[in-house]
Amino acid sequence: MAHNLSGIIKSIRDIMREDRGVNGDAQRIEQLGWMLFLKIFDDKDIEMELLDDAYVSPIPAECQWRNWAADDEGMTGDALQQFVDLTLFPTLKNLPVQDGNRRALLIREVFEGNNNYMKSGINIRKVCNKLNEIDFNNSEDRHLFGDLYESILKELQSAGDSGEFYTPRAVTQFMTEMVSPRLGEVVFDPACGTGGFLVNAIEHIRKNEVNSVEDRLTLQKTIRGCEYKPLPYELALTNLILHDIEVPNIEYGDSLGREYSSIRDRDRVDVILANPPFGGTVANGNEGNFPANFRTRESADLFLVLIVNLLKTNGRAALVLPDGSLTGEGVKQRVRQKLLEDCDLHTIVRLPNSVFQPYATVATNLLFFEKKRQTGLAAPDSDLPLFNNGEAKDSDRYATSEIWYYEHRLPEGQKSYSKTKTIQVKEFEPLKEWWTNRVENEQAWRVPIETIIDRGFDLDIKNPNGKVEEHTYTSGEILELLSDSMNRSASLLAELKTALTP
Repeated sequence: MAHNLSGIIKSIRDIMREDRGVNGDAQRIEQLGWMLFLKIFDDKDIEMELLDDAYVSPIPAECQWRNWAADDEGMTGDALQQFVDLTLFPTLKNLPVQDGNRRALLIREVFEGNNNYMKSGINIRKVCNKLNEIDFNNSEDRHLFGDLYESILKELQSAGDSGEFYTPRAVTQFMTEMVSPRLGEVVFDPACGTGGFLVNAIEHIRKNEVNSVEDRLTLQKTIRGCEYKPLPYELALTNLILHDIEVPNIEYGDSLGREYSSIRDRDRVDVILANPPFGGTVANGNEGNFPANFRTRESADLFLVLIVNLLKTNGRAALVLPDGSLTGEGVKQRVRQKLLEDCDLHTIVRLPNSVFQPYATVATNLLFFEKKRQTGLAAPDSDLPLFNNGEAKDSDRYATSEIWYYEHRLPEGQKSYSKTKTIQVKEFEPLKEWWTNRVENEQAWRVPIETIIDRGFDLDIKNPNGKVEEHTYTSGEILELLSDSMNRSASLLAELKTALTP
């Protein structure tokens, strides 16, 4: 069946479209998500039972996939519908977790945050039967499905708000290669979405350094993530299990919810790869967890503050950040100054603004830096010198001495990226060649720290060497840009009204 995996997924999509309970792509992916998770989890349980006679699955027997879903002639219709709604979900949502059983906890967290949208037991049976055609203990099936799973995650880009959890594979792969995590280093993504960066780190390390069972165990222990929304959390767990991480170390929670001053050396990590949420405001008053000098409601800026603190000395990071995080005064300015003081921000790759289409049209950047000073960030009452009216010009205070910029351009003849014309891995080849032999050219320039200080730590520096490319917009593009602008204005007005309402 390995050769027909895409056909299986297409059939499942068609079955779900017929079900009156499943409304739209986001719900379909959520429905497929928990069913896939349970099937893959059970396949892994079966494998572990064969390898270890003492192993017992944390899932009660009646709720194991093999006992209610695996028989193609098994339970169907109203009986199956009622079993899923009245037995399966309540049991797994309330699964007891004994002795810190991590696999039991994963199951409970997935089902606490999920729903069964399908209203037809007959359709549920049809989907189960299709999933039964895939054997996740067959290495060929699993490998091919890993590629197919990537395409399922990619669909999130056009599934409403869920697109924020997917970073194009070409981008995650390039960032991972440049940071080059090693076996034994702790790799962390504080906003891991569907797990793209973590999977790339796993593949990178496995290809280069995993040669024994001990190496595999080391890899399992050192890949970590955090995600606070239920759908991407579950998809990330499934993604890592597909990549042979038996018990994924992904926390179900908000990285910004942790008290900033509680972070100690034992919590710090070697490598951070992330595309933190941007354009949104922080939930639950979590900005209060941070020192007063760095409190802001802008999520991307708080994540940058957090990431600087979470890195060990000589730790490495690669982040996706919007243009808005490179400029601005007040808190934004202080956050950027601290980044340059504590870290060597050696490279900023400027991406075209359509890389994350259709979810976001903002211009984004890839920031690469290494932690050089383990000072963390100033507490509110600290006497650490902060930028003040442009007077602080002692460049020796900064771990960054200069920043290299590289302008990544659209392929020849292409006006923008889109759902059908996404950014490709091969487009990064010229950048990779330049990376190890840096020279200024039409796409690359460097800026000394003194210039950055003079600019008030504004990092939004345009290419001084390149040709100015005029983009002629079509009528459709102009209408889309205008619509985006009006929607954003309406959203800001609504926020303002809410803030002003007594």
